[in-house]
Amino acid sequence: MTSFLQFQLPDWFVAGGAAMWVLALMSVVGLATLIAKILQFARLRPVSSKKADALLDSLERGRAPEEDTPGNAPIDRVILTAWQNRGMTPASWEEDSLRRGREALEEMRGGLRALEVISALAPLVGLLGTVFGMIGAFQALESAGSQVDPSILSGGIWEALITTAAGLTVAIPALAAFHWADRTIELCREKLQDRLARLKVQIRGAGDSAPATRHQAADEAPRHRAVAG
Repeated sequence: MTSFLQFQLPDWFVAGGAAMWVLALMSVVGLATLIAKILQFARLRPVSSKKADALLDSLERGRAPEEDTPGNAPIDRVILTAWQNRGMTPASWEEDSLRRGREALEEMRGGLRALEVISALAPLVGLLGTVFGMIGAFQALESAGSQVDPSILSGGIWEALITTAAGLTVAIPALAAFHWADRTIELCREKLQDRLARLKVQIRGAGDSAPATRHQAADEAPRHRAVAG
């Protein structure tokens, strides 16, 4: 407890002023968001489509697909649910599939706004801290009057530039994390659209072949009766 009370912040952090506290808060939020997204993507596997591909391969080869649980992967969950709902009308089926796809993508977008805002605001907060630091440095230089000491100006400048460096240090990882997560979701969206289109073709093909088979059987029935007569 005593060692905690004796803890002192680094001089460079104190020299940055209030802007450093804001940037420290942004860094904590950004790091927590990044860890949450890594854990979420590890659980959901956004670009995985193993079960959906197995279902589509069976349909395209004309074999009966095996019933399987959707799992956590968004693509597998949407495709297998769409296959189970194939008895709906075409318009209702398509609307329901698109709605489930949008919900799955929106579920993965949680937290991305925070990373985007941090990557945009952190450099501005750092620059604002630098501007205030430069103002203080020139005020100290003015107060010195004719007894100008170059160390007063140089010391104030390096202290002011700390906030700019801190702002960029926070913004760059946040921006990289945002683009990584956004690109992962974009890949999931592209694969989901492709699998839905393939499933739609298979369902429509099965629906079209059934009436054709019934019409063919109806046409052949009189022929069989005529041969029997």
